[in-house]
Amino acid sequence: MGLTSVAFESNSKMRFLCFGVGAIGTYLGGSLALANQIVVFLDRPETVAAVRQTGLRLRLNDGEHVIERPDVVGSIEEALTHGPFDAAIVAVKSFDTPGLVHSLAPYHVALPPVLCFQNGVENESVLASVFGNAKVIACTLTSAIGRRGPGDIALERLRGVGVVSSHVLVPTLVSIFNAAGLEASPYQNAANMKWSKMLTNLMTNASAAILDMTPAEIVAHPGLFHLEMRQLRETLAVMHAQKISAVDLPGTPVRALALLAQSFPEWVSRPLLSGSVGKGRGEKMPSFHIDLHGKRGRSEVEYLNGAVVRYGESLGIPTPVNRALNEILTKLSSGDLPLSTYAHHPERLLAEIEAG
Repeated sequence: MGLTSVAFESNSKMRFLCFGVGAIGTYLGGSLALANQIVVFLDRPETVAAVRQTGLRLRLNDGEHVIERPDVVGSIEEALTHGPFDAAIVAVKSFDTPGLVHSLAPYHVALPPVLCFQNGVENESVLASVFGNAKVIACTLTSAIGRRGPGDIALERLRGVGVVSSHVLVPTLVSIFNAAGLEASPYQNAANMKWSKMLTNLMTNASAAILDMTPAEIVAHPGLFHLEMRQLRETLAVMHAQKISAVDLPGTPVRALALLAQSFPEWVSRPLLSGSVGKGRGEKMPSFHIDLHGKRGRSEVEYLNGAVVRYGESLGIPTPVNRALNEILTKLSSGDLPLSTYAHHPERLLAEIEAG
């Protein structure tokens, strides 16, 4: 199909402020803009300059779309002159949350309820420290999005969006998201939803980055698969201690993943999960690998595996595999360890974790 600027229609209209024009912000905000919603994007000045020149580009299931003149700004002060807003979308990396919250604190009264689409289980509490619990709406995105450049994404696999239903805006948001093709579903329990998403984020993420191996290669290796199952079992133990349940997310059978990790022998679960990992990720490298080899100097591992460790410590539950993966990947990201230390050396990683 050729380029087009409008793909969907909705009877409701809202004004959104989208923090971040990365893969997730471009997909969510761009899809809403294509559905005739009003969206203002806020990002760093250098990103703003690039997006103003090229526009937003989205390859969705029905073809390529372009938003030639997106409303994109480089400061919160400028963004607020484009308001008032009905909702804000937070789509930045977890390690950017503290800085974002600090910059927004002087303006929190003027800002609308915040939709937290970030990975991990701690961002909502950081946002609530400034906005208050009543203005923070937990969300999750399970669709696979690839970033082709600033403001330029490709929808690789449509799964959907989860939104916790505790806020009065949620029925309208779900309707608008669905009109924009985002496949939204409401959820009653924020902790169940966010921890379930983290289970899926953990699978082969840190090990692929550390070893420079694909998810399919990791699942095919018996020792590495055992490591992945131990990582998930530690996380499920931490969840169980908090009375948090695994729930299925849009297009993502999380309960089956939890059941395979906890209740099936690995000679049964490995071939079953090999098929799903190969289909869901396969040769595509996960986010930790992209950040590490993109030399960002930071990793979200501290907010995923690291979160499991922190909650485990508070509950008296040992999490040695999550701890080791977090510590090793953090050192690789900071440059304290060279990337070649474990690259394509699974036995070295396995031996070190066993010794530890």
